[in-house]
Amino acid sequence: MARQVDVPALVESARKGAPRAVARLISLVEDAHPALREIMAALAPHTGNAHVLGITGSPGVGKSTSTNALVTALRKQGKRVGVLAVDPSSPFSGGALLGDRVRMQDHALDPEVYIRSLASRGHLGGLSSATPQALRVLDAAGCDVILVETVGVGQSEVEIVGMADTTLVLLAPGMGDGIQAAKAGILEIGDVFVVNKADREGADATVRDIRHMISLGDRTEPHLWRPPVLKTIADRSEGIDEVLEGIEKHFAWMTEHGELERRRRARAADEIEAIVLGQLRARMGDLRGGNAIDDLSAAVVAGETDPFRASDEILAALT
Repeated sequence: MARQVDVPALVESARKGAPRAVARLISLVEDAHPALREIMAALAPHTGNAHVLGITGSPGVGKSTSTNALVTALRKQGKRVGVLAVDPSSPFSGGALLGDRVRMQDHALDPEVYIRSLASRGHLGGLSSATPQALRVLDAAGCDVILVETVGVGQSEVEIVGMADTTLVLLAPGMGDGIQAAKAGILEIGDVFVVNKADREGADATVRDIRHMISLGDRTEPHLWRPPVLKTIADRSEGIDEVLEGIEKHFAWMTEHGELERRRRARAADEIEAIVLGQLRARMGDLRGGNAIDDLSAAVVAGETDPFRASDEILAALT
């Protein structure tokens, strides 16, 4: 039986920035606790203020190092920062290393920085299914900027674009990233491109490749955002100020052209859709406990009906 939760007190503590309260709320989100609806209702009036930055890229490009450097630069600006770092889960035990807190020890004692690792728990697209609600918790807790670092699964990791206001795509020379960026929608999701490890041979060539690919796209009209391609050496914090400048320019552009509101509405629509689908799946599980799906699947195999008509019957039973 789920433990009782004093939601008003927990939310009030989290809004004051109490780390334990924030941690408890995100744990309840990850566990899909029965109090989740009440928690989201209590948080709703206090959200919508944080700038959500998505950080994605192939494994080995330096996402965690770059995130750490960005947090340092943001703290110098006096901003409260939240970090959601998604780690891959074991397909067998469901466990995860959750190693980003190890890499970000510089900020472990800073009360204005909250770092939380989330296990992907089998969710594809580089994120965790708990990410949208975890973002709401950090937003309501007063974070000015929230950085979401994706798993790093490579080309399929484009879900972050629907979750972030600004998406940073990290690349590195010598890893074939100039080619990868031209594939699988990576060019379309990036608002700021960052070639990290720029002290390596081939960095300038990678920058040229990305800029050329961007120039081939339909981003020439004055009102369209043209993503900058920047170079960094994140482990030395070189180039990080330029990245922040690019992020700030993108935020100003979104605000001016109504893109920020459009993206946030789309994000809310995706979240609503995911919740509806989750509820339908739960009801489907109830149906599987009976004979309805077994009978219909047998009828499909026997040629007595077709899958579409069978699905219509299931939907009718669910609504």
